[in-house]
Amino acid sequence: MTQDNNWLTRIRPEIGALETSGIVEVFDYGRRVQGLIPLWVGEGDSPTPAFIAQAAKASIDRGETFYTYQAGVPELRAAISAYMGAHYGARLPPERFFVTIGGMHALDLAVKMTVGPGEEAIVLAPAWPNFAGALASNGARTVFVELDAGTTWRLDPARLEAAITPLTRAILFNSPANPTGYVASREEIVAVLEIARRHGLWIIADEIYGRLVYGAARAPSFHDVMEPDDKILFVQTLSKNWAMTGWRIGWLEAPPELGGVIENLIQYSTSGVPAPTQRAATVAIAEGEAFVAQTVARLKLCRDLMVEGLLATGRVEMAIPEGAFYLFPKIRGEPDTRKLAFRLIDEVGVGVAPGFAFGPGGEGRLRLCFASAPERVAEATRRLAAWLTR
Repeated sequence: MTQDNNWLTRIRPEIGALETSGIVEVFDYGRRVQGLIPLWVGEGDSPTPAFIAQAAKASIDRGETFYTYQAGVPELRAAISAYMGAHYGARLPPERFFVTIGGMHALDLAVKMTVGPGEEAIVLAPAWPNFAGALASNGARTVFVELDAGTTWRLDPARLEAAITPLTRAILFNSPANPTGYVASREEIVAVLEIARRHGLWIIADEIYGRLVYGAARAPSFHDVMEPDDKILFVQTLSKNWAMTGWRIGWLEAPPELGGVIENLIQYSTSGVPAPTQRAATVAIAEGEAFVAQTVARLKLCRDLMVEGLLATGRVEMAIPEGAFYLFPKIRGEPDTRKLAFRLIDEVGVGVAPGFAFGPGGEGRLRLCFASAPERVAEATRRLAAWLTR
């Protein structure tokens, strides 16, 4: 008997066909380059504040190293409820919040509950690649709807509604958005919600950058306009606001009636989040407002430094991001940004993410994460500007 030695033919086809992230490809190429300034990954350069880390250490010292609640420890769920009440004006019970292994786990749970194999979900593009990845790994198909690019990024609701088919089950809506910095207006959110209601669709709302906006206390949210029976799941994380990317902790917000289903999914995927991590998260949310304010102020400074420096070259066009911590510029004369990303590593010593990795509308663009120390952002900008005007 002839044996097939191709292991990819022995697993589910949709899993074997998952695309490798274009961001990871560039990251792997340049990660060992000496003196390189990395702007490719979506995280800041600040370590987790000591008062947060200390809470995890104290938990370990207390011996909290056993299995814990599938939905999250009561203290953390209560802290999330209080946080949402303070910043979103919503009286949401702790039972709405389910602690997850980062925002990606929350996204995967939301997709599992709403979009099945062979079905479709709409994603605004350019988009974080993990949206399409989460759908594909669950056997579902991504239908991209491109944002309009100009002095700001904007959504055409009619275009979104025209993309709906009998197979559509959900709209994955990211605002503030990675990689564009797009912040949906209240009017756009209302329009999307009305579309979802008309067609009986779920909304999976990724609002993880909701506090990281410039010129407002927070971004508009579906919490501002939704009714109790609206079919909305919210994805959140502690990664960005509190410098906790490596801790892998976030939450899924959902109707409490789905609690049993979600706890089952957590049980069968991760069996819960480690207690020390949850203790750290509780302290971050309850005591971390000063750190969040400092983070936003630093991000605005870094955004303005980079925008001014790059626009001065005359070779860059971009919308100034209203939220999140990315620039997504188009470089005139450089349509192949995959090749450009590799060249910038070799010739400039700056690591960027190529725009093609973010789907339709990303071609010819680069994503630059400016969540770093101002002096590092200034040096990266100087290097890039010198190369662009050489």
